[in-house]
Amino acid sequence: MTTATKITMDTTQFNKLSKIIYDRSGIHFPEAKKYILESRLSHRLKEIEIEDFDQYISYLTMGPYQIEEFQEMFNRITINETSFFRNDKQLDVFEKQILPELLEARASTKRLRIWSAACSSGEEPFTIAMLLHRTLGVRLSDWKIEILGTDISEKALETAQSGRYTSYAVRTTPSLMKNRYFKEDGRHFVLNETIRSMVNFEKHNLKDRLAAKRHGTWDVIFCRNVLIYFDDAMKAGVLSMFSSQLAKDGTLFIGHSERIKELTNDFQQLSIPQGFCYSKALA
Repeated sequence: MTTATKITMDTTQFNKLSKIIYDRSGIHFPEAKKYILESRLSHRLKEIEIEDFDQYISYLTMGPYQIEEFQEMFNRITINETSFFRNDKQLDVFEKQILPELLEARASTKRLRIWSAACSSGEEPFTIAMLLHRTLGVRLSDWKIEILGTDISEKALETAQSGRYTSYAVRTTPSLMKNRYFKEDGRHFVLNETIRSMVNFEKHNLKDRLAAKRHGTWDVIFCRNVLIYFDDAMKAGVLSMFSSQLAKDGTLFIGHSERIKELTNDFQQLSIPQGFCYSKALA
């Protein structure tokens, strides 16, 4: 085997591998995306000196390093495309319409809980933390703010926990926010420690309802541009889980290209332009 030769994948191998990925993560790779798995994993097979995908499938399912290798494979087949302040119009809806109502509703307990599901390398939950910091100002110390960012990728979570980002990650960040909450360190932007301390991170698979249940009820759940990677059965399962974990007056935010009306009766869309947000349906 030469390093210049691409290792190819036949249909049977693809079906086996895509089923492993689906069973463990819920991510659906249709046959039209076979080339993606083939191209992104061919180099990995050469790295670990495996000659074909049959051997690799055995390595993933029976080898002593199957858990570690699945994580390595997952890091390579997923693209964590995100940035701070992504989809600013939707964030405006959160900050200027949803958040004030929640703060008023939670005035007696002064406790607010927000879950950023499938948060990739942390840009979304940290953005939420910055918006809360700006909104509450000196009142922040009076509140118990809990922001949790979860993802299945350990590599992405390592970036989040480091608080160090490239200029590409902050490309959509307003200059005032960038100057206030980041410090330049060579080619990186280092996030303010106050903002970093507002967010906790945890590895979580969206197929794991029990793990989600242990965290209790959330006032806001963000899950943007994630459902597009799932088939309808997985989408319905995730939405059912969100419904169980969302407060009665809570809000779910999804991506602008995602539609859930045909998948669940648990949510009703709020008639807020550019909001792409949902409340729990009335019983």
